[in-house]
Amino acid sequence: MRAAAVVISLFVSILAPSIADAQNWPTRPVRLISPFAPGGGADITSRAVAQKLSTSLGQQVLVENRGGAGGMIGVDIATKSPADGYTVVMGTIGPIAINPSLYKKMTYDPMRDLIPVSQAANALNVLVVHPSLPAKNVKEMIAIAKARPGQMNYGSSGPGATDHLAGELFNVLAGVKMVHVPYKGGAPAMLDLVSGNVQVVFSTVSTAIAAMDSKRVRPLAMTGNQRFELMPELPTVAEAGLKGFEVNNWYGIFLPTGTPKDIVTRLNADVVKALAAPDVKKRLLEAGIVATSSSPEGFTAYVKAETAKWAKVIKDANISVE
Repeated sequence: MRAAAVVISLFVSILAPSIADAQNWPTRPVRLISPFAPGGGADITSRAVAQKLSTSLGQQVLVENRGGAGGMIGVDIATKSPADGYTVVMGTIGPIAINPSLYKKMTYDPMRDLIPVSQAANALNVLVVHPSLPAKNVKEMIAIAKARPGQMNYGSSGPGATDHLAGELFNVLAGVKMVHVPYKGGAPAMLDLVSGNVQVVFSTVSTAIAAMDSKRVRPLAMTGNQRFELMPELPTVAEAGLKGFEVNNWYGIFLPTGTPKDIVTRLNADVVKALAAPDVKKRLLEAGIVATSSSPEGFTAYVKAETAKWAKVIKDANISVE
């Protein structure tokens, strides 16, 4: 009994500082890793959230851009950081839910190494076509693609990117065979769409908006599960007739596994509050991004469902990236 009491006392003495740290968190600045270059959707969302968190947490939340490898470098840094609440990462659909099925070797396992805290936003994507394609809606586009198997091309920002997989999901659900043409980014793909070198792109709204406004491309539908507030006349692809099609280019807040639950709960509450702020919602909407939030449990379930969904698409389309 005496030995057991000593062990328990030792365990409590070791655990006590971490409990106290969690209760007092944060006592110094927090870094929020944005795993992409400045100026993109993840960066815009990170900075909008960080500004609000700096106020609510009473400590500076500093955005650190650690881009590279499709977001995997920044996420990897977060997974290898101390689980003390002082490193947060803005994970996105690519490095979290898509890449585990796309790459044979990864330096981290998202579900093992990270705790989902809250979804943060959906960067809206829009299905746009070149005006020479005589399709005024999704059903007409599908009919043309079926009549011309292998003759309709769609551009993307690169192999395994969300807009690439959107095209593959469209192929599977519509029973068509559009040919994928990869580019080194969404902007080059949009330029070739405007030039007529490809007929279709599943673009981010921010990349497509100028070409849409000038009528150089024709928008047919939104790719996600909701219409865009600034373009309410555009249906979703599912609403337009392709049931089951949903591609949400989402972002979310994650912490390293092992972070105390009190910190997870506190951060979730403050992130939810930040994303509900009217100025944050407006700032994101102007960039074609819709603020959203969830509980840690709800976000965990969503990430698992998204991972399973894209694993099937990648397997069915036989996509792999070395």
